[in-house]
Amino acid sequence: MNSTGNTILITGGGSGIGRGLAEALQALGNQVIIAGRRKQALEETAAANPGMKSIPLDIESPAAIRAFAAKIAAEFPSLNVLINNAGIMRAEKLFAQQSDLADAEATVATNLLGPIRLIAVLLPHLLKQPRATIINVSSGLAFVPLAITPTYCATKAAIHSYTQSLRYQLKNTPIEVLELIPPYVATHLMNGADDPHAMPLAEFLAESVAILTSQPTPQEICVERVNPLRTASESGRFEKIFHTLNAARSDALLS
Repeated sequence: MNSTGNTILITGGGSGIGRGLAEALQALGNQVIIAGRRKQALEETAAANPGMKSIPLDIESPAAIRAFAAKIAAEFPSLNVLINNAGIMRAEKLFAQQSDLADAEATVATNLLGPIRLIAVLLPHLLKQPRATIINVSSGLAFVPLAITPTYCATKAAIHSYTQSLRYQLKNTPIEVLELIPPYVATHLMNGADDPHAMPLAEFLAESVAILTSQPTPQEICVERVNPLRTASESGRFEKIFHTLNAARSDALLS
């Protein structure tokens, strides 16, 4: 991906990794538009970064996504980068979950259907650009799940698989398809902002943006800290890493 001169849309851009990417990419000389459900967070982020644009988006709503895509294409005809970052992560005790599966269904709608729907409606626009990039944000937990967040991990595994198929289908187009695979990063997702075991957000962003803007850009953007999870199966260490990860976090939450 070229490091500058892009028009970039980032979902979930009002906080956490999304906000960090928005600020880092704008600093490189890109026009950045952030979207998300929390209007106040979007406005605060845009106000702190003059030139950044913000547009509310309910990523769970198919109708809202269609209207949003039409607005974006009309207002930003040069849009050529889509970063699907919006996501939710909720603990689920499967033996005592709600009968209506509200948490699971919201997670699927936000983390999986949201990106699929947004890609579908923006793809015709992106195909008109001389060059374009789609970046889907998955997680190290797509490869070694955290048992207390089963639907989150399942959606991230699905996004990884979907990204591979999307990349293959678009291989003869001007669109490159990348996957950003974060480790456990210090954000407010699952109250991890102050966890000393999490990778500091600034370190994650610096390493990720350096990889993202390298030429040629690798298909998967993996900081060093996520590599043990990403390669767990290939290295033969899946069972050990799965046990260590879940003994440290899930057992306490499940008790």
